[in-house]
Amino acid sequence: MRGLLIKFSALLILISNIAHAQTPASIVTYLANEGLLVERGDTKILIDPLFRINFGYYQLLPESMEDALFEGQPPFDGVDAIFISHHHADHFSAPDMMRLLSVRPDIKLYAPKQAAAAMRAFANEYDEIVFERVVPIELAYKDAPITLEMEGLLIEVVRIPHSGWPRRVTDVENLSYRVTLDGATTVLHMGDADPNDVHFARDADYWAKTHTHMAFPPIWFFDSPAGQDIVENRISPDHSVGVHVPVEVSDDPAKWPVQYRGFDLFTEPGQTRTILYKK
Repeated sequence: MRGLLIKFSALLILISNIAHAQTPASIVTYLANEGLLVERGDTKILIDPLFRINFGYYQLLPESMEDALFEGQPPFDGVDAIFISHHHADHFSAPDMMRLLSVRPDIKLYAPKQAAAAMRAFANEYDEIVFERVVPIELAYKDAPITLEMEGLLIEVVRIPHSGWPRRVTDVENLSYRVTLDGATTVLHMGDADPNDVHFARDADYWAKTHTHMAFPPIWFFDSPAGQDIVENRISPDHSVGVHVPVEVSDDPAKWPVQYRGFDLFTEPGQTRTILYKK
């Protein structure tokens, strides 16, 4: 009897291992500044991938990556959707996004209304078909989060004021996207969110209802106890990787400024992280 139990246990372990091996790995590739490629099997999304201005302070998308993106070459083949956090020049280029959607008719775009409107200035009558794949999102500060869906993606969106609130850029529609790929992998991109818990406390139930596997807070969330508390206790991801990292920050963690040690940062285009499932 004991021998049968051992064999049965071994069979369960084998089945579990096979099932785990067949589960598509979820990979995040860093593009530049806050730009990311998230992949789960054949499902792929891009966030803030195209911009031209870095203010001499942030990473720009390497030319090789940009060429692959426009040509639909790996790893940018089969991209399902692009998400834009806000209409700032270090996150979004309207003419480049028009061009990308024109040459990549397989991609859908989700963007704040301000960004979508900016694209109109670079459109002509032949580009109207592009806007059939553009979803403008209009959210005012304090509006309840919204949920959108497309094949393979559950998209949750909330407006969090841009960093500097309430003294500046209060008119910028900064969107935080929580996206679940294939019902299995949930990532959170916060744009240039302001690290004040007043923005998060009002939607405490929203933040608690969905488990986030990996979050990408801008680096200033690691600078202060308030920002750290939001990440750890409001968002509570399995893991977080800081973005919007200045180029002066080394790719060697041992050389990072002391306030960033002990955290994880994207510092060089092409770096990747594998999403591990803890819960």
